[in-house]
Amino acid sequence: MFLRGVWRSARVGADLACCTGRGTDMLQGSFKWQRLRKIYAHNISGLQNSVDGAESGVSSPSLFTATISQMVTEIIGPKEAGLKKPTIPEGKTRHLCDVYGSLSTEDKATFLRVVSRQFGTDHDEVLKAAEGLPQAKEKSEAALLKAEERLQAALVPRYHDLFVQIGRLEGGVKHLVDMRADTLDLLSTVKDNAELRSFSSCLREMLSHWFSAGLLHLQRITWESSCDILQKISEYEAVHPMKNWSDLKRRVGPYRRCFIFTHSTMPREPMVVLHTALTNQISDNIQTIVSTPILDDEDVEDINTAIFYSITSTQKGLQGVELGNYLIKRVVRELQAEFPKMTQFSSLSPIPGFRDWLVGEINKVLSSTESSSSEDSGVDGPSSTTPALLTSAELKKVAEIAGKEDVLPLVTLKKLLQTNQWMGAESMVETLKDPLMRLCARYLYLEKRRGYAVNPVANFHLRNGAVLWRLNWQADTNPRGISQSCGIMVNYRYFLGDTMRNSQRYMEEQHIEASQQVIDLAQAAGGVDSPAGKSNL
Repeated sequence: MFLRGVWRSARVGADLACCTGRGTDMLQGSFKWQRLRKIYAHNISGLQNSVDGAESGVSSPSLFTATISQMVTEIIGPKEAGLKKPTIPEGKTRHLCDVYGSLSTEDKATFLRVVSRQFGTDHDEVLKAAEGLPQAKEKSEAALLKAEERLQAALVPRYHDLFVQIGRLEGGVKHLVDMRADTLDLLSTVKDNAELRSFSSCLREMLSHWFSAGLLHLQRITWESSCDILQKISEYEAVHPMKNWSDLKRRVGPYRRCFIFTHSTMPREPMVVLHTALTNQISDNIQTIVSTPILDDEDVEDINTAIFYSITSTQKGLQGVELGNYLIKRVVRELQAEFPKMTQFSSLSPIPGFRDWLVGEINKVLSSTESSSSEDSGVDGPSSTTPALLTSAELKKVAEIAGKEDVLPLVTLKKLLQTNQWMGAESMVETLKDPLMRLCARYLYLEKRRGYAVNPVANFHLRNGAVLWRLNWQADTNPRGISQSCGIMVNYRYFLGDTMRNSQRYMEEQHIEASQQVIDLAQAAGGVDSPAGKSNL
């Protein structure tokens, strides 16, 4: 099974591109590649003559590993070559990409493990180069610089050269993006693999350079854009999925703007997509944006606000590469040029993870309740230092409305949240408004990971210099919005004159700039000792 994709390619005549046309010229005189062709042919024969394909004269996994090693070595040169890189025919690199693309998910994982392990940094060479620095420093400045150059070269993993070779191919950058996506998928299934993480980091750094802001092309998408791009815009939309073509037409029509970043190496592939609504006020719910009837014309005089209501990174392999923040900044400049009266810029953002966090907090309290055998701890929190989730009066009312007064109130609340049943009763919606709003403020403003906002959307906008400006009740009443954040959405507002300062304070001091509404709600939820967050916003 481990080379099924390769064997299938071989059967239909690929045979490692060594048999006909360009492949013959490309590999003429290359003994190792001719040998690899024979190895593959031998395995095909072995697989055909064996039910499980395990016996063909050589251990199949070992043969696969050796073959990968041979193919990569043919491209980047042997380890002994050092800084002298061989001149490689493009066809060998392209063929490796073709082989990798034809592998099953399991075989790709083997390929990535082999390359990350066998072609990483040579630690002995690094230590050797480092040991030579003191002696070189005593000799001369030139000797020291030369020693540092050797150390720098030793620190570069060998697969870096493979990435460079692949990146030079037409379509090679896209191949590397997909390869990193495969690597991230593999890392999500293993507990700890330092070699794979280093492999992914090296690839991310290269992609960061290739996808820097100056090399990205800003493009506005309209209903007149090409069908394939429109189709991808619809398919990639992850925040507020589109139901049909009419939905798509609405989102690229009047009073709406859709912008994408593309790259010269992937011209028909959106890297990141930003949907914007043009309004005369900061929107407080998504229904008015995605469900508004399609209008014919825009009244430019009535537009003074841009609402960024959906931003989607389309390429998993570019995870960790800054794209969205650059897109927002570019779009702000575009809109200012188009609408001179535009003065307000804000997001209308989902809060993924809020409900799950809240259920987790309820579980903590229930666990503490069981250990202390006291129902009161469900109100006061698991310890005297832990802020309460709901007041006694709120929990009592929840139990009364639900008709579950004989059950621990927090158990009832947990079930209501997990099943979204609380949305079915207007009295329950009204009862939960205050506690859910203040708990959401606590989640966004106070809950941290390594000093930064635990919510990924909040972290993105705060890094960009936005202000945690307003929480909006019943802002997304779709099932997805209720399941993610109990229907609450948030505006992250961009005050253009303050974004750089806000971003710097967040990155350096982990300070979150927030409005008075958010600060008051967070204080009501507990955990804010003093009005240190007093805001003029």
